Amino acid sequence: MPYTASPAPADIARFLAEDVGGGDLTAAIIPAQTQASASVVTREPLVLCGRDGFAAVFAHLDSGVVVNWRIEEGGEAVAGTELCTLRGPARALLTGERTALNLLQTLSATATLARGYAQAVAGTQTKVLDTRKTLPGLREAQKYAVRVGGCHNHRIGLYDGILIKENHILAAGSIAQAVAAAKALDAGVMIEVEVEDLDELRQALDAGAPRILLDNFTLEAMRAAVAMTQGRAELEVSGNVTLEGLRAIAETGVDYVSVGALTKNVHAVDLSMRIVLGA
Repeated sequence: MPYTASPAPADIARFLAEDVGGGDLTAAIIPAQTQASASVVTREPLVLCGRDGFAAVFAHLDSGVVVNWRIEEGGEAVAGTELCTLRGPARALLTGERTALNLLQTLSATATLARGYAQAVAGTQTKVLDTRKTLPGLREAQKYAVRVGGCHNHRIGLYDGILIKENHILAAGSIAQAVAAAKALDAGVMIEVEVEDLDELRQALDAGAPRILLDNFTLEAMRAAVAMTQGRAELEVSGNVTLEGLRAIAETGVDYVSVGALTKNVHAVDLSMRIVLGA
């Protein structure tokens, strides 16, 4: 089930475990009773995503940590903006800093990138989809961030959608046989067939595929595919999609464009957390 806003407690524990292990030895030099305050500032523009996960890291360490947000989830902020302030036991703030920032900077980066792609297709019927090219262990969190940015999710994994690719077709015997076998599963999920040219598109249409993936089609071929399909199936474009070329693809009339870069080519947002002991 996709994340809504909060990573599961087990995930937060796992994120912390890889950093803290048997204990934060450096934070142990600070007296247990010491209180501190902190603020998180972004050094570059962003779409904020991951507030609940960020706060959950500190709550897992100490329920006494209070986080006050200045920016809403999905809100945009310019470089230099204070995103939130924190107050609580110094040890918890110091121990949770890196894990919390790692989560916030990665999800904000995903949402920020997705916002740009969503804006590129604004006013068209086309929806931008993510893919399964996600960071290990962060798939559902990144897919949540994609939605925060304004794009949409493709299947979460291999269990909630059927995407028939070249090797599946070869193993099944033909596009028609592959689609028939997928329908026979009666799994109640999306069925999609990848095609590489207009002849394969025709075969997929004749087989009754409800969604067809146009793999590495030219703009001219996309327009021909839309004309050939005439609404008999949904059309998705994938392969070598760039932000610069996205608008032209959307204007061909396809329904979806899937973009692996939304989650694969993420560059973490530069965030800074400054802690003041005893404040």
